[in-house]
Amino acid sequence: MDKLIGKYCKIVLKEPGKERASVVSGILEDIDYDAGFVIIDSDRGLGCLNIKSIIAIKPKSLRKVKGEFVQDERGFVGIGTLIVFIAMILVAAVAATVLIRTGELLQQRANKVGLQTTREISSGLTIVDVIGYTNSEKNYLTHLALTIRPRSGSEDIDLRNTILYLKYDKLVILSFSNASGYVAPKVNSSGVFHTLNVSLNGTTFGVIVLHDADNSIYNNGGMNVGDKAIIMVNLSAAFNSTGIPPRASISGSLVPEVGAPGTFDVSAPCIFTSRIVELN
Repeated sequence: MDKLIGKYCKIVLKEPGKERASVVSGILEDIDYDAGFVIIDSDRGLGCLNIKSIIAIKPKSLRKVKGEFVQDERGFVGIGTLIVFIAMILVAAVAATVLIRTGELLQQRANKVGLQTTREISSGLTIVDVIGYTNSEKNYLTHLALTIRPRSGSEDIDLRNTILYLKYDKLVILSFSNASGYVAPKVNSSGVFHTLNVSLNGTTFGVIVLHDADNSIYNNGGMNVGDKAIIMVNLSAAFNSTGIPPRASISGSLVPEVGAPGTFDVSAPCIFTSRIVELN
């Protein structure tokens, strides 16, 4: 036993009259054979054990206690705490990554929606004037001329992707035609209603250029700020009738691909005194 002095040991004790043994762990400080005691420094402090009650002594693994290394079960608690701490860091990192990616996604989406909303609000067409043209007897409106221009600050408008809705006794839809003669570069000497070289049908509208500095309307049907044009419609062909009679109301909407539409809602006068009729 003298070789165990100064070492960390596991001592198994069994007191007289007790059925179960007990275990004390600590540093074996000294052995007094004359008095029959073993002095041990355990976690509970310095104490004495009766040699007669000792049934086994076993040295344990070393840890740093008073200059030597012995085993300490409390180290497992520290490892568990470290594992929990690392897990918390990993969870926080994953959550932060998700939040950052979600924030970036929302920002990109907000920017896209903002740009689209700005385009929808600022872009579009305005119908400046609505003029009708009667038949020779001056009892029906056979043609309609809509003077249009882009809204202030509008992006470019593609007339090729523009749709005209007309409503009288039914709803009709007219579109741009790429056929030759449906777009005129200017108004000729015969007047607006005699400028186009084609007879308009009930599904397409014609375009007469009034102002187009870069020839974008005539070349590819594109309108930009400052441009102005006239949309020509054959009312008789569109509504399968002789035309629009006096006192009749007609409404419509010129809808571009992007932006606000140009709308109108006008009524014919009670009598047509001339073939050119201004509608209000």
